Amino acid sequence: MERKATILCIDDEQPGRLIRKMLLESAGYDVLTAASGREGLQLFRSQPVDAVVLDYWMADMNGLAVARELRQLNRNTPIIVLSAYVPILDEAIGLADLWVRKGEENPEFLLARLKELLQKRRQN
Repeated sequence: MERKATILCIDDEQPGRLIRKMLLESAGYDVLTAASGREGLQLFRSQPVDAVVLDYWMADMNGLAVARELRQLNRNTPIIVLSAYVPILDEAIGLADLWVRKGEENPEFLLARLKELLQKRRQN
């Protein structure tokens, strides 16, 4: 029996974090949540994580700084960044596997892209 993938959701706003947790759990994933970038990095270091869903705007560390550290810890873990910004900042290129505009994050779209990224990771 294959183990369920574990997704780490990092968002400093509780409503978004809880909604994503419920969505991902309903899709069959194990979900870890963190209320800050630092807390998310600590969980990433201490738990097996298969993918990360990360908010860009957070009070302690922005998503770019968190993604940069995640890549240094494990460059093969898929990272999805949720952002209110339409354009991707130049310094962000290569740090995330997918950028999704916040507010337009259709649950089916998010789950489908996450599934694709996890399958791609397993093939590598």
